[in-house]
Amino acid sequence: MYNLLVTSRLGAWDQPFYEFDKSRFLEYTTESIAEAFKSLTPSLIETLKGYPCLFAYEGDREDVRIGRFTSIKERGRSLLIEFEFDRNIPPIPFEAIKPIAPLLDIRDWEMNRTHWAVKDENLFERLVTAGVLNQDQTGEPAKQEKPPVKRSINPKVTTVQGFIGKVLSSERENGSEVFYRGHSNKSRYKLEPSLFRKDDDGNYLYLENEHILYRELIVSNSADFQADEYTLDRLVRMQHYSLPTRLLDITSNPLIALYFACKSAPDEDGEVVVFSLARSEVKYFDSDVASCISNLARLPKAEKDNISFKSGNFNEQISVKRLIHLIREEKPYFEPKIIPDDLRKIVCVKGKQSNDRISSQSGAFLLYGLDAVMDEEGTSEINVMRIAVSNKPSILKELDLLNINESTVFPYIENSAKYVAGKYKFNKELQRTSR
Repeated sequence: MYNLLVTSRLGAWDQPFYEFDKSRFLEYTTESIAEAFKSLTPSLIETLKGYPCLFAYEGDREDVRIGRFTSIKERGRSLLIEFEFDRNIPPIPFEAIKPIAPLLDIRDWEMNRTHWAVKDENLFERLVTAGVLNQDQTGEPAKQEKPPVKRSINPKVTTVQGFIGKVLSSERENGSEVFYRGHSNKSRYKLEPSLFRKDDDGNYLYLENEHILYRELIVSNSADFQADEYTLDRLVRMQHYSLPTRLLDITSNPLIALYFACKSAPDEDGEVVVFSLARSEVKYFDSDVASCISNLARLPKAEKDNISFKSGNFNEQISVKRLIHLIREEKPYFEPKIIPDDLRKIVCVKGKQSNDRISSQSGAFLLYGLDAVMDEEGTSEINVMRIAVSNKPSILKELDLLNINESTVFPYIENSAKYVAGKYKFNKELQRTSR
């Protein structure tokens, strides 16, 4: 195991410290490892400090250095690292690393993005075998143990009655709103929109081409979007038709979330995630903050990457001016002043009830800003609680008695037909027991 740290800021590794945005932590990291390190407990920080580090710059022209962390601290949206280089190992030309990049799990295009990855490879062993280092330079063997597997301590329910009891007994502050989301497999799904999903090797599946996805669907189905006033309206419609977007579906109806937690993977435990936040934090379809974040979908990736949140003249940046231009297409009155932190928020949005499915599911959304990451334990604005769900087939039968089923959750004739056919299909076992 080793840490790979890449930055675009030349000279950054000449200082004994560096700050990474949390959103860049665990990029290009195998999914199982990323999941283990998602919540940085003190013990996990010590584990990371035990791994050697490869410090590099974007591109392939600058030398890399090898060292170790001396400190890792969480600072709001950032991770502050302090480090020291190994004195026995001089700077290594990247040209010496390049031929063995696949063996070090350094992937195509990975060296073109600032990030911090954790790799499941023995750094020193690979470098010695390739002749980049000799055995005397490696010192004591580096720690290679993987992080421990997390064990759930969330309450579990096996009936609708038990679930409702948990929901009603949960604390709810005055002036707050509560939303829910169901996951059919609690170990598989995370609190991230489909646009941000990665493959098992940690590569983004869709994020690089967000602006193309947005435009291609409109080009091929223009008539469906003619009534949409805001970019958010279009993203909601795209989400409805399963295009990856920066929206995450949530609902104000806990039974709808319970249905989704049970509707598939019958042998796996599901979960209902409960979100609570101040009512004042809930945005609506015409929110300026929602417009700022939604229109990120229309910016090419290169322009989004060029936005600097440390710039003293944030709104004078070319990429930000371009974003303001897109916002003013839907809101001509919008003043050319974006609050930088607004672009990196995760906001709860109530969109227009533009289709029957959103209405029937009491739908709302979490809208994810630039490189936004939802901590699985919640944020300072959004509290998160989880309820594990098992005994799914029985719960689905109970929900059906409450008229929560495929026909009502997905109110289209093909779904209703499927539900009715399944409900009244001949069942040999049922016939035997009724005699």
